[in-house]
Amino acid sequence: MTASIIEVEGLTKSYGGKRGIIDVSFQVGEGEVFGFLGPNGAGKTTTIRVLMALLRADSGTARIAGLDSWDRSLEVKRLLGYVPGEPSLDPNLTGGQLLEYFANLRGGVDQAYLKTLIERLDLDTSRKFRQYSTGNKRKVVLIQAFMHRPRVLILDEPTSGLDPLNQQEFDGMVKEAREEGHTVFLSSHVLSEVEKTCTRVGIIREGHLVRIGDVAELKDIKRYEITISFAHPIPVDAFTKLDGVTDVETLRDGSAVRLAMQGAADAVIKAAAQYPVVSLTSYEPSLEDVFLRYYERDGEAPKEAAGVA
Repeated sequence: MTASIIEVEGLTKSYGGKRGIIDVSFQVGEGEVFGFLGPNGAGKTTTIRVLMALLRADSGTARIAGLDSWDRSLEVKRLLGYVPGEPSLDPNLTGGQLLEYFANLRGGVDQAYLKTLIERLDLDTSRKFRQYSTGNKRKVVLIQAFMHRPRVLILDEPTSGLDPLNQQEFDGMVKEAREEGHTVFLSSHVLSEVEKTCTRVGIIREGHLVRIGDVAELKDIKRYEITISFAHPIPVDAFTKLDGVTDVETLRDGSAVRLAMQGAADAVIKAAAQYPVVSLTSYEPSLEDVFLRYYERDGEAPKEAAGVA
């Protein structure tokens, strides 16, 4: 890995009797797109708020570009673009006024680039913030995070509320930032989002960092289901030994099957094509379901991170 620009060591933050984060340690290399993955309530936002010096850790350290996030927070913030999980801006200002305000705070930004971002995300800057939908509020904070081309982007659930077209634009913005050598730290509870944009991923659950590694390693915990209905009963043995199939359930007296899947579905599709298919649906379980199934199956306690860099 390249030299680390984000360094977190032994970070702990508690909220009295409520869960926070416990002894979290990881590093992010400069120019890397790092996914911070976990179900809602796992500790993603707490970690990010400590990195941003919006919360003070009970113990441990967090450094960005060698600077302590708390002791040198002003210098750190000059390096960053930040998208909060729950945007809260002046409701009476328009999107354009908010972006102008943030640009002035930064000492000015490239207006041509700012205009490009507004056009890419199709934001109507004339409307007041309180009039925006959830997706349009998200666009405002995304634009303000990217518009000064920061060295480090810290993005908390950045695509929440965006429609598919704007999610594609966001993916492109992240790719461009990476190509320019910038670092992106992106939290999410959506496996597919992290797979598309990130090179490495850390998984947090119940405040503990349970795993860290290349994004390709997600395939061994990613599970989904395919349900196929046929015009008449078919031999279930046609699917039991196929690549990617981990379990087969017969439905409707053999005229349908529900397949638990891991990996590519190519073999399943080819096998199904041998019979008259009425319908085929695919379902990806929530990340919480994936985690519960993964850890319960393997009997792992979520207190030790494997392969922490």
